[in-house]
Order: sequence, then C-alpha cells, then structure tokens
Amino acid sequence: MTQPVVCTSVAEMREVLETRVAQGVTSVGLFPTMGALHDGHLRIAQTAREENQLVVVSVFVNLLQFGPNEDFDSYPRQLEQDVAGLSASGVDIVFAPSTEEMYPGGVPVVSVTSGQAGSVLEGATRPGHFDGALTVVNKLFTIIQPGPGVEFRAYFGEKDAQQLLLMQRMVRDFNHRVQIRPVPIVRSEQGLALSSRNQYLTTDDAAHALVLNHTLRSLAAGELTLDQARGRIDAEPSVKLDYLVTVDPDTLAEIQPRAGALALAAAWVGPTRLIDNMKI
Repeated sequence: MTQPVVCTSVAEMREVLETRVAQGVTSVGLFPTMGALHDGHLRIAQTAREENQLVVVSVFVNLLQFGPNEDFDSYPRQLEQDVAGLSASGVDIVFAPSTEEMYPGGVPVVSVTSGQAGSVLEGATRPGHFDGALTVVNKLFTIIQPGPGVEFRAYFGEKDAQQLLLMQRMVRDFNHRVQIRPVPIVRSEQGLALSSRNQYLTTDDAAHALVLNHTLRSLAAGELTLDQARGRIDAEPSVKLDYLVTVDPDTLAEIQPRAGALALAAAWVGPTRLIDNMKI
C-alpha cells in the first residue's frame, strides 16, 4: 500500500501532476471533498481508482460554502485519518491546501454564480452555498487540468443531487475539459445515506433519521402520496422537515411524482441537517 503524496500548495500540486503526466499518465481522476471522509467518500475514491491511472483527492473545507450561522469552525478536520483511508483506496495524490493558498488575500473578488438552479431547494435554505461550491471546484479544475491528450474525470456523489446537476451545468457553460462522473449514494446497513455530518447524530437521532430513507422508498414505490410522505416525516420525533419535493432530474423543476422523477428531501434531525434523494 503506497502512501499518497500530500500537496499543500498549488505550485506543488501542479509540479507533481506535470511530472506524472510526463511519465506517461493518460487519465486523471479528481474527487473534490471537504475531508472528514466516510465509507461513501472512499467508495467514490475507489471508483476513480478503477477508471484512471492517476487519482487526486482534494481535502479542503471551503469557507465559501458555509453561511454565517453554519458549522465552518466546527466542521471536522482530520487530514491524517483521511490520508490513511485514501491510501487504502489507492489514491495517488491528496491536495490539501490552506484557505489562504486557495483564496490569497481573502474571499475572491471574482466568483462563480449558480443562477436560478442554485437558488432553490438547498440554495433557498443555504444562500450562496452553491456559488461557493462551484467557485472552488472551478479553481480545482483549473489547478488540476492535466492538459491535452490526457483524459480528465471528476467524481461527485449522487447524494448531493442539486450540486451534481450544477457541476454538470458549469462544465457545459464554461467548456471545461473534464467529464463529470456521478457515483451512487452509499448507505448504512439501516439505509441512512452516509454523510460527514452523521457523526453529529446521537444514537437516538440516527434512529429517527431513518424516516427519510423509509419515506423516500415508500414514495418511490407509489405507496404514499407526496403529502402523506411529508406527514410521515413531520410525525417523527426530533425530525423537522425542510422540504420534500419531486423534480425533473435535468432541470430541478418541481413535478408530480412519476416514473423518472427524482424525490429530494432535507430535514433537521436534532441540530443536524441531512439530505437524501431517490429516483422514482
């Protein structure tokens, strides 16, 4: 098991990448993360490993994705543990820059905006969140672009369905030379979608949170109407529903439940906000 090279500066990241490309690497996979990696993250890293000669995972807690009352300061940071997990997954390079390295002089003057698609659902609850996510990934695409003749793929989990759609749209709109690879949701044995924020849940909260998965399954199977599904989640102790909607997976426009639609849910379980989704 080879330990990944850990790069903390843009210059170092580019130098290592250029050296590997010069040695004959013909495909590069990038998996952007904010660290605090769990089995779902490692599954994505393993998928990238299967499809590419060189795998880069970024570990960067991006302040632009956090609102003024969110958990930027307390968000778990465990780089040593993350690198160990990524080593077991066969990752070649970990790019772990500081905030100053990514945003010299403070918050960037020029940034990416997510438009109408980024202002609804998660964007309505977390204004600016997707602008921050797109801005940092846009920078990562520029920093880690391996150049002509090298396949470049970027990996995103389907759990963050709205983010995935926006990343796909940014690649089209900006003509980035990268292929977006979606990776299916990874769940616990009980059905809870894996998330870095799950570690905030108490044992009771984790049990209550299963109502999201159970309800989405019943909705997808046609056993519940949308209103009934919302009522089931609202009735669960310690769970406060933010939204449960069915949308067109290509546009996020709200539609009635039907085959091919995507059901999206977000809720607070105790003090922790979780999201989940399921295809109908």
